[in-house]
Amino acid sequence: MTIQIQPLCADDRSRWGELWASYLQFYGIDLPPAITEATWRRLMDPQDQPYGFAALDAEQRIVGIAHYHFHLSTWSIAGYCYLEDLFVEPAARGHGAGRALIEAVFRAADERGAPRVYWHTESDNLRAQELYTQFGVLVPLVQYRRR
Repeated sequence: MTIQIQPLCADDRSRWGELWASYLQFYGIDLPPAITEATWRRLMDPQDQPYGFAALDAEQRIVGIAHYHFHLSTWSIAGYCYLEDLFVEPAARGHGAGRALIEAVFRAADERGAPRVYWHTESDNLRAQELYTQFGVLVPLVQYRRR
């Protein structure tokens, strides 16, 4: 499968919405529609974050999405890049879309001078972890969240 990566654009709203809904369903998340709309508005605002990429197949159909943003760090002058969301539709998995999206985020981080790109996944998402270990190392950190 030939994969092309491009920044998300206004014409992608409908397909992005389908993939976003599938992504949320995959993780068992139910977000209010207002959050989805705010996320889309931010993706479309060049003065705001997050940024987004779409993975297109040979028929120019969007089969995957990635969202990422940059943040300051006390450990780096340039800050870091967080790959917050990555989703490829099940039928397109294993054909390079996830890899191409990750590489696009890496290029964006390099262009910005961010020395670190990091991301999370569920501990039982073994299929994604097979891909992720080709790009990064699993770090021994534990995440806590406010109750």
